[in-house]
Amino acid sequence: MRNRGVSTLLLLFFFFFFSINLVPSALAIWLTVPATGTKCVSEEIQHNVVVLADYVVIPSDHSQNPTLAVKVTSPYGNNLHHKENTTHGNIAFTTQEAGNYLACFWVDSHNQIVGEVNVNLDWRIGIAAKDWDSVARKEKIEGVELELRKLEGAVEAIHENLLYLKGREAEMRIVSEKTNARVAWFSIMSLGICITVSGLQLWYLKRFFQKKKLI
Repeated sequence: MRNRGVSTLLLLFFFFFFSINLVPSALAIWLTVPATGTKCVSEEIQHNVVVLADYVVIPSDHSQNPTLAVKVTSPYGNNLHHKENTTHGNIAFTTQEAGNYLACFWVDSHNQIVGEVNVNLDWRIGIAAKDWDSVARKEKIEGVELELRKLEGAVEAIHENLLYLKGREAEMRIVSEKTNARVAWFSIMSLGICITVSGLQLWYLKRFFQKKKLI
């Protein structure tokens, strides 16, 4: 019985560890945007994932109220969110491509400020972006049942992430095999060229010495 209890605790720890590392979660970021320049953050997100984000400017000096320009782009450069002259806003989209999504912030050119601007970015993806309060009200569930639904969503997110990682690993393996094959063919061609050039050099030197009647 004791061994079974230990095994159960290890299994729960294993599941908790993978839940933290594999389930998309909320991420609060404190950004420092320079007065001249751009500050960007990026995250690799898979296909068909809901992304929600809130950002707000935290003024360090009450006498100044700086505004920002914000732009979010997909891995292929599609514009997902673009707003200027703002101090706060919301970002919401569903990913159509897998890859690195980029969110960039910069101070509007008409702001006459000296120093840096602080921005609080609350970035949520996947299951963390789901409104569980609305789900609970709509389906009239609460307590343990709601927690089980959250756990079910976490398990589904883990499964999707494992499939995504498996697909990426397969792609990398194919690329690695193609690269190794090309390197092997290049090595064989290089060796063949070296042997051919060496043979031609020996043939030329032999003819040269024969003409000079040295051999």
